[in-house]
Amino acid sequence: MKQFLGYFLQGLLLFIPLIITFAVLFKLFDFFADIFSFIGISNSTLLNTGLGLIVTLGFIALLGVLASSFVFKQMFNYMEDKLEHAPFIRHIYSPIKDFTNAFVGNKKRFNKPVLVLTNSAAHIEELGFITNQDLSHLHEMDKIAVYMPMSYSLSGRLIIVPKDNVKPLKADASEVMKFIVSGGVSDVD
Repeated sequence: MKQFLGYFLQGLLLFIPLIITFAVLFKLFDFFADIFSFIGISNSTLLNTGLGLIVTLGFIALLGVLASSFVFKQMFNYMEDKLEHAPFIRHIYSPIKDFTNAFVGNKKRFNKPVLVLTNSAAHIEELGFITNQDLSHLHEMDKIAVYMPMSYSLSGRLIIVPKDNVKPLKADASEVMKFIVSGGVSDVD
C-alpha cells in the first residue's frame, strides 16, 4: 500500500502540470481557431483548425522570444514592482512569488536539508530546510531559521532553533522534500 501511494503521488506530481499545460494550450488553440472561423478565412473547418494550430505554435514561440528579450524583462520587472507595492495585492503576490522562487528558478532556497531536534525529552526530530543562517536582524545570534514543510501539502511552518539542534543531512534536497511531502512513504535515494 505504501509503495502504491508513493507511485500515486509521484504520478500526480507529474500529471497535474501536464494537464494544466495541455488545458492552457487547448484553450489557446481553441481561441485562435474560433477567430479564424469567425473571420471566415475559409469555409473549411480543417483549414481553420490548421491555421489555429500554426498561429498557436507561433504565438507561443513569440512569447518565448519576448520573454528572453531585454525590453520584455524590463516591462515585466516594472509590472512586478507595481504589484509588489500595490496595497493588499502585495500581501498576496510577494509571498507567492517568494515561495515559488524557493522551489524553482535561480533562487532555490530549499537546498539545505536538515534534521531538527524539536523535542529533546522524547528525542523527536523533524526534517526541514535551512532558509536563513543569519538572524542578527532579529537579534538572535545563535539561532537559524528552518522551514518545516507539511506532509501531503504545500504549506509548512518556519521555526527558529538553536544551531546545536540542527544536523545537516547528506541527502539530495529535492529527494528530502519529496519524502516529507509524501508523508515519508517515498524512498530517498
